[in-house]
Amino acid sequence: MSFRVQVDVTNPGQFFACCGLLELATRLTGDATAHFEGGYFNVTVECTLSALLDRWTSTQLIQVDAEDDASSPIHLPVPFDLRLDWWKDVDSGGRDLKVWAGTMKSVRIAQAMVASLRDPALHTEDLFDRGFIVYDSHDPTKKVEPFYFDARRAPNAHSRDVGFSPNDLDLTTTAFPAVEALCLVGLQRCRPSPTGQKRVFTYRTWRTPLPIPIAAPVVSAAVSMAGTRTYQFENWYRTGQKKHKAFRPAVSVEERG
Repeated sequence: MSFRVQVDVTNPGQFFACCGLLELATRLTGDATAHFEGGYFNVTVECTLSALLDRWTSTQLIQVDAEDDASSPIHLPVPFDLRLDWWKDVDSGGRDLKVWAGTMKSVRIAQAMVASLRDPALHTEDLFDRGFIVYDSHDPTKKVEPFYFDARRAPNAHSRDVGFSPNDLDLTTTAFPAVEALCLVGLQRCRPSPTGQKRVFTYRTWRTPLPIPIAAPVVSAAVSMAGTRTYQFENWYRTGQKKHKAFRPAVSVEERG
């Protein structure tokens, strides 16, 4: 059994969301492999995409530190049993990938993004291209802005791009919740490699079906294999205060020469 999702591998948020899908599929079933081919992320696993998303979106995300709304670790209980805390990891560079800051409440954002995906009509292969305004999972009258993992948001995020600051004016815009929520999961195990330039990273796609324990070191170039391709992106400051960030679109390293 298998499923696939459409993916733009030059969008870092979509790439790491694919890693998140593979992580969840593996934890749900115990065995899954995946690879990139022809604009799709192909997952071989004993469940459908809809079954996986149904199980994930019905799971209550747990805020581990009740006193820290901004950056508490998050626990996904069984059947996933996964702790998300990569943004607190200084030693392996996870903290450098954190995009939210200030008054942004990470658990609230994650809960809202996941809850918005409960609609079975969204459980299709174009999952990553479903954009809409997201509402608080506990108060549907309140809108929630995303983390800014999805690179489609970055080009118009800064005030110099649009003539004013959406962040400063508290404007609410279209989010791509599958990308935002699954990227948060994917980065726990699959990390890009630092390049030596501040906030600039690389990651690798792969064409051979791999399980998540092998895919993770391939992503970071810790191991080499045939059929990979390297992409480079910046975790870019999107506000003048240089606190809030966004993943910018990636470029192929090979194409850059």
